[in-house]
Amino acid sequence: MKNYFNLFDLSQKVDYKTEILSGLTVAVALVPEAVAFALIAGLSPLTGLYAAFMMGLVTSVLGGRPGMISGATGAVAVILVTLAKSHGVEYIFATVILAGIIQLSAGFLRLGKLIRLVPHPVIFGFVNGLAIIIFMSQLDQFKDASGNWLTGSTLYILLGLVLLTMVIIWGLPKLTKAVPASLAAILVVFGIVFFMGIDTKTVGDIASIQGGFPPFHLPSVPLDLDTFLLILPYAAIVAGVGLIESLLTLNIVDEITETRGRGNKEAVAQGTANILSGLFSGMGGCAMIGQSLINVSNGARARLSGIVASIMLLVFVMFGSGLIEMVPMAALTGLMIMVSIGTFEWASLKIFTKFPKSDIFVMVLVTLVTAVLHNLALAVIIGVIIAALVFAWDNAKRIRARKYVDDQGVKHYEIYGPLFFGSVTGFSEKFEVLTDPEEIVIDFAESRVVDMSAIEALNKITERYQKVGKKVHLKHLSPDCRQLIKNAEEIIDVNVIEDPTYAVISND
Repeated sequence: MKNYFNLFDLSQKVDYKTEILSGLTVAVALVPEAVAFALIAGLSPLTGLYAAFMMGLVTSVLGGRPGMISGATGAVAVILVTLAKSHGVEYIFATVILAGIIQLSAGFLRLGKLIRLVPHPVIFGFVNGLAIIIFMSQLDQFKDASGNWLTGSTLYILLGLVLLTMVIIWGLPKLTKAVPASLAAILVVFGIVFFMGIDTKTVGDIASIQGGFPPFHLPSVPLDLDTFLLILPYAAIVAGVGLIESLLTLNIVDEITETRGRGNKEAVAQGTANILSGLFSGMGGCAMIGQSLINVSNGARARLSGIVASIMLLVFVMFGSGLIEMVPMAALTGLMIMVSIGTFEWASLKIFTKFPKSDIFVMVLVTLVTAVLHNLALAVIIGVIIAALVFAWDNAKRIRARKYVDDQGVKHYEIYGPLFFGSVTGFSEKFEVLTDPEEIVIDFAESRVVDMSAIEALNKITERYQKVGKKVHLKHLSPDCRQLIKNAEEIIDVNVIEDPTYAVISND
């Protein structure tokens, strides 16, 4: 019970002022993004705001990474837009609930650890691509309603307010950390615009955020197989994208805070949040790296900041919509540009010449796929696949054999490097079957039989020696290698001459 409901992280010292002020800052920053993402999906602004409230509150309470912020996200919005246009919002609610069930299952099955398979170049590429997306998304604020670039005094005023916001966020921490720099920047720019009567774009120019408490609502969809098959692909993609983004964000926050979050617990929290989001008229979502970095950079480290952000967001919707709609978009634009600058892994540029070329290729590719397609899950999957293929190729070239003949005239092949599908061809080419003596030993003390392709390679090489009447000994096969060979008996002919059961003659 303590793990899930320790809201204020009593196990560590909590700076309540920092947590509350940071949560307030995040709440203000959540409003325009939640509205924008809902509009991207073709839904009402309140659908995004309700999702941001529910996702943020539930994951802050139950999540595996204190200080991380969840809400409505662009990645989820892009997935849902087609379904929203073809079948309407009720199917979106049902899809989000099913996605939450899938994420819950992933958490209970402890699949969160699979994030460890994501190589560092992929994470670099993901973060850099995300930073580019955050920056590029802010350029829309420099366009008018017709999509044309702003000119004249309107543009200069907006640029000036954006730059002022960025300067305050950059410079204030050098003077004092009593107040989060991002909150101070928003308040200063708001005050200047309000008291000087400056005409500039505000949150209210995007859409009204006025509403009530999220209404409980069961999706009005037919409960039949056709509905399930319709929403299943969307739900699976939403669940996958949500988990990938959330777990990668968790890893990034872990590195910044030098602490360790719990991936499986976060998966359960994300699933629970999406189920409740669908039941309370929300579009669903996942972890938000931009808002999480705002929160962490403000010094927040506990669950309280996320809880405050969620509750204040709902307060804005129910009671403070008029005030929040007056916040200049310039302040939020400057804030998000600073987030993009802080998100980008500048260190990855400095070590370009020190990385292996394959890692550089993977990092750049993931960055481009993320930035161009805005498909974070696809970018990560492509990066992992390419990194795995590169790893397999590199290891395939490392298979070696040291050969010598002992005093008894027995030829020894000491194998070095992993024997797997990528290295079986090189392995087979090491042997001189026709010219070898009557007895040979293949020693795996420095090698390992990894997969079924390797077992088949062993089968073929022993078969070649058997055909010419020569004896083969396999030495130092590890217990798991023996088990693989034993498991393969029903599939292939494991025919090492002296011991067909275990394919092992000696294990000295």
